[in-house]
Amino acid sequence: MASSTLKRWLRPEVYPLFAAVGVAVGICGMQLTRNICTNPEVRVTKQNRAAGVLNNFEEGEKYAEHSLRKFVRNKPPEIMPSVNRFFSSPN
Repeated sequence: MASSTLKRWLRPEVYPLFAAVGVAVGICGMQLTRNICTNPEVRVTKQNRAAGVLNNFEEGEKYAEHSLRKFVRNKPPEIMPSVNRFFSSPN
C-alpha cells in the first residue's frame, strides 16, 4: 500500500505544487518567527509580560519600518512593468 501511495503522490507533475506549498509555509514560518522575536508588543517571558504597557516608540518605529518596506517604498506598484507598458502604451 505504501508503494502505491508513493507512486500516486510523488510524480514529477506534483513537484511544483510541493514547491509552492513549501514556499508558502516557509514565508508563514518566517513571519511568525519575526513577530515572536522582534515585535515590541509581543512578550513571551513572564517578566516582560509583567512590565505592562511600554511607551517605546523608537522600537515600534524600527519594527514597522523594516528594510523590505524601505526598499519598495519608492517603487511603482507593478509586478511586471515591461508587460504593463507593452499593453498600455499605444505605439
